[in-house]
Amino acid sequence: MAVTESKAGGTSGEARAAHEGILRRQSARESSARTYARALPIVPVRARGLTIEGADGRRYLDCLSGAGTLALGHNHPVVLEAIRRVLDSGAPLSVLDLATPVKDAFVTELFRTLPPGLADRSRVQFCGPAGTDAVEAALKLVRTATGRTGILAFTGAYHGMTAGALAASGGAPDVQVARLPYPQDYRCPFGVGGPHGAELAARWTESLLDDPKSGVPLPAGMILEPVQGEGGVIPAPDDWLRRMRRLTADRSIPLIADEIQTGVGRTGAFWAVDHSGVTPDVMVLSKAIGGSLPLAVIVYRDDLDVWQPGAHAGTFRGNQLAMAAGTATLAYVRENALAERAAALGTRMLTRLAELTHAFPCVGDVRGRGLMIGVELVNPDADHTASHPAPLAGDTGDTGDISGAGVLADVGAGRMGDLSGTAARPEPARTPYPAAPELAAAVQRECLQRGLIVELGGRHASVVRLLPPLTISDEQATAVLDRLTDAVAAAARHHEPHGPHQQRQPCPAQHAG
Repeated sequence: MAVTESKAGGTSGEARAAHEGILRRQSARESSARTYARALPIVPVRARGLTIEGADGRRYLDCLSGAGTLALGHNHPVVLEAIRRVLDSGAPLSVLDLATPVKDAFVTELFRTLPPGLADRSRVQFCGPAGTDAVEAALKLVRTATGRTGILAFTGAYHGMTAGALAASGGAPDVQVARLPYPQDYRCPFGVGGPHGAELAARWTESLLDDPKSGVPLPAGMILEPVQGEGGVIPAPDDWLRRMRRLTADRSIPLIADEIQTGVGRTGAFWAVDHSGVTPDVMVLSKAIGGSLPLAVIVYRDDLDVWQPGAHAGTFRGNQLAMAAGTATLAYVRENALAERAAALGTRMLTRLAELTHAFPCVGDVRGRGLMIGVELVNPDADHTASHPAPLAGDTGDTGDISGAGVLADVGAGRMGDLSGTAARPEPARTPYPAAPELAAAVQRECLQRGLIVELGGRHASVVRLLPPLTISDEQATAVLDRLTDAVAAAARHHEPHGPHQQRQPCPAQHAG
């Protein structure tokens, strides 16, 4: 499937030359730290909804959505109208932390959406305009409120790129927090997955907190993502999340929910914690709450509000255009039940994508929640037992069917069984195939050639991620799935194994799913 050309009737030589010139200048002038531009050599000049048009005239379906920022897609009419109203009114555009009608409307709409138990006793702190600054504010808040310093965080986490947020993320270069196992089914750290794997993760956390010789004193807070995005699109089991809430509440440890990417309907509920009914003590919010413009806040219980004036500040925390766009976005998602639509459409998309695990041995797992979806690419030709221990005594070692495990039964539900300590007998040890980052990168390139923009994530950048806007139509969703399926087939067909234990076998099965 070729990339759709612009309505102008094809890509002119002049447009192509301008496109390539801009990319050359970017490469020559911008930092080596640039990321998306390396894998996505496009020059966007126009966009609406799901569609981006490049300077060369080519059009793409955008399933990156500004890393989840664009809940309503590009340039939604209600967002543009909200911005125009502020511009036409003559209102100041940046006001530090002064009160304005625009800010008042934003806070009112935001509080209307908060989980029960938090909305009626909340405080909000406007932060610098990036999620990572809001994470810093959350960590600072709980340390100030508790008088303690330690932080509990989880393997695979991503909370931002500033020092404190990075220290709590899974890729931290040194140890500044107590790191806990985050439950996951496909690559369970305990080798079992399912309810038993989640139960073991919870018990590990409880033991760490209650063991006087664990080396981890009572912390200032626990920070977690209800769905790990950059970690590989891993939804937290609802029962496990409720267990973390009980563990922290019983020990007076503030629970921080990082909803920077999962919020505003993305996972099929307005906030991802709504699936489990958990009410955190602090919520970290950014991305979609600004309606495509930079905005970040923390919302927290009023009894934690012990800060002195100026304890957390930022020059650009009074962005009026972002607040207006954010109010319009929050209201539109709420009034049009877009979270519920994300749940239903996400279920259908996950169900169809699960077929890829049977069509292509190189598709190891399909998972997600709502319109936050991941497809993990693996190397089925490698010796997948070489890097894993032998099964424990009494374990059959039977891996069973781990391709797309649990997707059809539990898709969108986050069900992981009983975590009360009476879970069913352990499941057999799982030994998934090694991650295949080169193959995932090939799939991303094939997607781009077919006019589909996707992101890579996961521990080894082997997970193809879909983050379409909540306004995506059924027809567009079908086009996304068709192009992704075609891209997987092409990448698998051309992929050559490289590992020492690999056999030269074709990756795809007889049909393309």
